[in-house]
Amino acid sequence: MSHLTALQNGSDIRGIAIATDEYQANLTPEAVKTIASGLVNWLRNEKNIVRVPLTIGVGRDSRLSGPTLADTFMNELQNLGVRVLDFQLATTPAMFMSTQFDQFACDAGIMFTASHLPFYFNGIKVFSQTGGAEKKDIAYILTHLDLPEASAEKLEIQKADILTPYAEDLVNKIRRGMQTTASQPLKGVKIIVDAGNGAGGYFAEKVLQPLGADTTGSQFLEPDGHFPNHIPNPDNKEAMASIQAAVLANHADLGVIFDTDVDRSAVVTKSGDVLNRNNLIAILSRIVLDEYPQTSIVTNSPTSDHLKSFIEQLGGKQVRYISGYRNVINKAIALNASGIDCQLAIETSGHAAFKENYFLDYGAYVIAKILMLLPKLQQQQLTLDELIADLRQPAETQEIRFKLMTADYRALGESVIETFRKGKQLGWILDPENEEGVRFKVTAPYGSGWFLLRMSLHEPLLVLQVENDEFGKVRQTIAAFPAILAAFPEVNQDQLTAYLAN
Repeated sequence: MSHLTALQNGSDIRGIAIATDEYQANLTPEAVKTIASGLVNWLRNEKNIVRVPLTIGVGRDSRLSGPTLADTFMNELQNLGVRVLDFQLATTPAMFMSTQFDQFACDAGIMFTASHLPFYFNGIKVFSQTGGAEKKDIAYILTHLDLPEASAEKLEIQKADILTPYAEDLVNKIRRGMQTTASQPLKGVKIIVDAGNGAGGYFAEKVLQPLGADTTGSQFLEPDGHFPNHIPNPDNKEAMASIQAAVLANHADLGVIFDTDVDRSAVVTKSGDVLNRNNLIAILSRIVLDEYPQTSIVTNSPTSDHLKSFIEQLGGKQVRYISGYRNVINKAIALNASGIDCQLAIETSGHAAFKENYFLDYGAYVIAKILMLLPKLQQQQLTLDELIADLRQPAETQEIRFKLMTADYRALGESVIETFRKGKQLGWILDPENEEGVRFKVTAPYGSGWFLLRMSLHEPLLVLQVENDEFGKVRQTIAAFPAILAAFPEVNQDQLTAYLAN
């Protein structure tokens, strides 16, 4: 079996591209050169594309290792007789659209990115004309590495611009969603963009400004793979604090923040409040339920009970499913195939995909849907905050991670989860509406709330998430854990111990 299989990260390829004192590089130029053969084999043998030459578009985010890896990859594709389009700086959603736009008609769109991970990581996301690669597709690419038969002709690599037509397409979609013919429907609206020095800086110049928005005060729009200002992650506290401060300092109507490759986003309202996690899901749920009454909405498992009530009060149905953006998207696709209308698949991390938009994991389209609302809200003198005023907020939340100190960590984690599932604890009620780990509703004497214990998708960790509507009850709930975990000495309780000691 290929040593490259260690680079598989679910439906992506991901690894260390720049060696550090702690890590050796494994996503090297030699590795990506070999992966190019696997990609061509996959397109020919699994996607059954027979036309010659294949057309493959390649883009990258702002990572330091991006140019070298992308150039090596493209040169090898060229050696294999592929027509290569070099899109240079791009975004993950734009690379999918390179397979949809007639002027490019790529058989595959390839994005070099590692999302929000530190600068020394990089990775590869793969799209065909039918959507994003699945886990089994990546496994095929990383194991079918024989040199494919190349055409005799070696074609020049062509530089191309994907972000301009992609942004124009997005602007047109926003205008249609606003149901306006006005050339600048956002005139008089001030919107701050924080691109985190990733690839999302185009959004201010190529999307918001043509719609008339004032983007003065936008920050970190210049690509810089050192990520010098903050982690480019809408789920990071420091990043969110930075965009909140910018919104308030510039008296903006809205703040928008993206991760490095623009497949995730979050929003800050005029008051400086963050619309992410449950709050973002609530806003988008209200939008799609207004457009598609009674539709189902797929989320990952760590969402609040209050969100479930909010969606049901709007006439919709929440389907909690296992974490991983491809998992929630595939669940939504499966529901539609079975005859159950499902318009939105979204994770608390901000990954979101709409049925009306190819079920593409698409942070910029999340923002587009919110922008479509703004003229209507202004007419009604409503704010985004007021749209989710009925969503109850917990008094306390807490996340604790337990390292699993054994090679067979998955078996250990599942054993711990099963012990909790079978245990009897007064005030803990097993929640049957859960497909990941184990989830309990908690009642007196533990207040009113819930907790979820699940395996991390990609790391040797158990992740505990707890919410409660009464102050002090999260600690009381978690205090019961050390006695249960005592039977599992290979479960590291350092985070738990530190929390309980404070």
